[in-house]
Amino acid sequence: MASLAPPVSKCTIQKTYAYRNPPSLPIIGHLHIIKKPLYRTFPLSQKYSQIFSLKFGSQLVVIVSSPSVVEECFTKNDIVLANRPPFLLGKHLAYNNTTLLQSPYDNHWCNLHRISTLEIFSNNRLNKMVAGKWYYKYDEDVKDEEEARQFRQIIKELTGFGGTSNPAEFVPILQWMDYGGLEKKLKNLSKRTDEFLQALIDEQRCKEEESNTMIDHMLSLQKSQPDYYVDQIIKGLILDMLFAGTDTSVVILEWAMNNLLNYPNILKKARDEIDSQIGEEKLIEESDVSKLHYLQSIISETLRLYPAAPWLVPHMSSVDCTIGGYDVPSGTMLLVNAWAIHRDPKVWDDATSFKPERFENGEVEGHKLIPFGIGRRTCPGAGLAQRTVSLTLGLLIQSFEWERVTIEEVDINEGSGITMPKAMPLEAMCKARPIMHKLLFKSTDDV
Repeated sequence: MASLAPPVSKCTIQKTYAYRNPPSLPIIGHLHIIKKPLYRTFPLSQKYSQIFSLKFGSQLVVIVSSPSVVEECFTKNDIVLANRPPFLLGKHLAYNNTTLLQSPYDNHWCNLHRISTLEIFSNNRLNKMVAGKWYYKYDEDVKDEEEARQFRQIIKELTGFGGTSNPAEFVPILQWMDYGGLEKKLKNLSKRTDEFLQALIDEQRCKEEESNTMIDHMLSLQKSQPDYYVDQIIKGLILDMLFAGTDTSVVILEWAMNNLLNYPNILKKARDEIDSQIGEEKLIEESDVSKLHYLQSIISETLRLYPAAPWLVPHMSSVDCTIGGYDVPSGTMLLVNAWAIHRDPKVWDDATSFKPERFENGEVEGHKLIPFGIGRRTCPGAGLAQRTVSLTLGLLIQSFEWERVTIEEVDINEGSGITMPKAMPLEAMCKARPIMHKLLFKSTDDV
């Protein structure tokens, strides 16, 4: 493990790792061996160590795929590793790294975290809309339809960028050349995103009556503290919430349905649980989800095999520290390979199989299942994503019979992006279950 300096007692191990470390090249370091998707560098972990270092250009990167080392990182070194690398993505799309997700660990971040925890992502606040709009249903209002199209396009483009897999992030000459047109694309997306978010704020600000949305709440805070709650702060919080609560939820839901179609026996068991616990006279409500333990196990197993962020969000050390007995200098980027940890046969029995039953006996140790991160910078939208997925997946299972479009299993190939989408969109056949007919007839009678 070249580049990491261990204590004298581990010099023998250090020599072994140094001898077997991947070869690096001048200027680009190890970027030539990095393939997409990046989290599939898991074989390197097996070959060298569950903690090893690479050079991304001039940037030292420590890659961790050991639950015990992850636990050490986010207990003993939680504050030290609470910073974020200054990516171009954060510069252009996260308002110069000032959003909750991308801000360095400082007083500003602590304030944003407090606001988000108490005011935005609390259980009470999650019952409200961000802007009082639906962006995934048909609307006869042409303006809303255009907004919906813009919103979906922004999210699609945003999730297509991944800072750690862009060589231009780490090699200055490539930034100067704008290799691959990365910065130009980011600036264009940043402009459109900012205009979209500003329009949402302006629309709420111009309404005569206040509604009970996140934006309204933030605008009320702006009136009391105008110097801090400027529009840029509000836009950053909206962006984080939309990203955390939409794309991640859609990706998790698609993978869950993908696996249920490939394992009809698991789908039947989930449907039987819903029929038994909820009945066939009413649809699942949010308060019912806690009764559906097997449904929760399905979601946990989906998050294990297909974590919302397979690399988590990168961390960066603010001072020199020690990880796994190795000295790590200040300014080192830390990547936690959640995908590898979740599929490690030393941690999980039959690690690559979809088996929700593994979660039926209780909670798993937090550092072994980390789809939304761990430590003080855990994803603030985790509760929103899990809440949305649980209710939606339950309703899909309860309301429809599902089948594959062909006799072959649905493919499980991953695409590229921050949130590990499917390579090909999921296709399935469905037909309404009796409960839907009952509810539709009841609705007609009421009219």
